[in-house]
Amino acid sequence: MYDVNRIREDFPILSREVNKRPLVYLDNGATTQKPRAVLESVNQMSTFWNANIHRGVHYLSQQSTEMYEAARETVRSFLNAASTREIVFTAGATAAINTVAYSFGEKYIKEGDEILITEMEHHANIVPWQLLCQRKGAILKYIPFDSKGILQDNLLESLITEKTKILGLVHVSNSLGTINPVKEIVARAHALGVPVLVDGSQAAPHMEVDVQDIDADFYVFAGHKVYGPTGIGILYGKEKYLEEMPPYQGGGDMIAHVKLDGNTTWAELPLKFEAGTTNYIGAVGLGAAIRYIEEIGLKNIQAHEHSLLHYANQRLSTIGSLTVYGKAPHKAAIISFLLNGIHMLDTGMVLDKLGIAVRTGTHCTEPIMDHFGIDGTVRASFAMYNTKEEVDRLYEALLVVQQMFGGAY
Repeated sequence: MYDVNRIREDFPILSREVNKRPLVYLDNGATTQKPRAVLESVNQMSTFWNANIHRGVHYLSQQSTEMYEAARETVRSFLNAASTREIVFTAGATAAINTVAYSFGEKYIKEGDEILITEMEHHANIVPWQLLCQRKGAILKYIPFDSKGILQDNLLESLITEKTKILGLVHVSNSLGTINPVKEIVARAHALGVPVLVDGSQAAPHMEVDVQDIDADFYVFAGHKVYGPTGIGILYGKEKYLEEMPPYQGGGDMIAHVKLDGNTTWAELPLKFEAGTTNYIGAVGLGAAIRYIEEIGLKNIQAHEHSLLHYANQRLSTIGSLTVYGKAPHKAAIISFLLNGIHMLDTGMVLDKLGIAVRTGTHCTEPIMDHFGIDGTVRASFAMYNTKEEVDRLYEALLVVQQMFGGAY
């Protein structure tokens, strides 16, 4: 049985009050809260095992290195990657995408080539490709989505040409909640010889991800969205690409030998892409987060969150002046909405006064807002520890917002 109240006991922050009211945290799309297992892991690592990895023969350094590499194996298993050589620790999902955009771009992109992404991407999967196109003289193209927030992937074959070198694709939209059929899209892109990067930042916390089954060439996610620490992320890349791509950054630990005559050589994968002192404490914390959610079970988490989404849709649909953006039939537990005639910031600030944390704005998806002709939305995003009672709190608070701004609609 899924015991959400028991799970909530593992998250100390959920017991606090905001503005003298019990906290309702519905900003999980931006970052998730951390269970004690993660907090204790980071604290113990800092207190008892702190030493730079890969660089010392002394006891603490060896232990720190073993814990860091054990975390890499935890991530490998979590994604079902073929080898730890394919798991690169980065500073986050943004850093992971930038690594691919730069390194893949340096190796494979030339003037006149094309890069294909979607209209629903996070800025982190748009801007790095724009910068690459500016640097290389390449062309960036977009797959649109429809009024329900469904990707028009039927256009894929018409948008891919012999000049298309890579496809960037979000697994789950952080604004619309749309779950894209990534396995099918990857297969179709591969049939035309195009590799695919999948941004899994909003998928990894909520569903099982098997990169070999999806057959993604690259897959990225952020630690802080899977109940882990900030400042740590994952780049999965097929070994054949990581071997051929030049390193993104230079420095210590990513080299085999450094010679003043320029004959410097790179370390073996994955260290080739881990220049300098990485966030090894964050990596160990991420490993603890993954073990925690695997104990609960991602299928159980997904079922609970789907139930919350269904309940929230039912409750919010009774508010006649509320418009939801993103109505794809396959959605994660994300609801972006506006109360007609009431500014999103006004809604967000009143909810905050009532102890409810939501996100307001463009959610780093300004092209999505442009698509709908709006400035932004209010976003409620759910996690494993949210409850139907919290959905009720959100519903009741939105009625208060309506009463306060009654003349607006």
